[in-house]
Amino acid sequence: MQARRAARELALILFSQFDKKIAQYNQAEFEDIILKSVRTLTNNALDELKVSVGAINAMKEYVDTYEAENPENLNRPMHATNIPIALPMTSDLRGRLEELLNISEKIVLALEIAEMTALEHTGEVKNYVIQIANTFKEHSQEIDSLIQKFAHGWDIDRLVKIDKDILRIAIAELLFIDEAPVKVVVDEALELAKKYSTDDSSSFINGILGKIVDEKKARDKEKI
Repeated sequence: MQARRAARELALILFSQFDKKIAQYNQAEFEDIILKSVRTLTNNALDELKVSVGAINAMKEYVDTYEAENPENLNRPMHATNIPIALPMTSDLRGRLEELLNISEKIVLALEIAEMTALEHTGEVKNYVIQIANTFKEHSQEIDSLIQKFAHGWDIDRLVKIDKDILRIAIAELLFIDEAPVKVVVDEALELAKKYSTDDSSSFINGILGKIVDEKKARDKEKI
């Protein structure tokens, strides 16, 4: 996993834990919340892992029962070993496998972020999270004003918080962190929306970020 991607994921958790105005936070508080965010990720990963293990055991029990109750095995002698039975790929079984894959991906992601954040000798993940937080802290009013401007028909205070935080992170990067590639920032914001928010969030966020990219182009022209 790339450090910047891990940082964006962690920044979203960081933003979700702010309980006062961003301007009131200092560097030490940012670092403390990052530590708590990593703990949240790893605890969630542990919970997901427990769910996954339970689901795997349930699937094994299902397969064992399906095999044992097949007529070919029911007609065998009492102590004879069951013979393998062809297992039909039902939509139910496929759905369970997809659920397990999704859970596994979340676990791997959480552990990768935790590992990268713990590598203090590089500090790239934590430093970029703090850079995003400080950038939003410095430009919070402008960023929120842009969200309000382009979220036609929506009051910013009524937006789903996670959508608002995804937008805040992406806009901070797009407009104020020059080294962040535009396409990467937009694509990963949409990935966060698909992973953590509602079905309609990615298209809503994509629409606003498209206007922000136009805003960035206009600003860049003014600098020339």
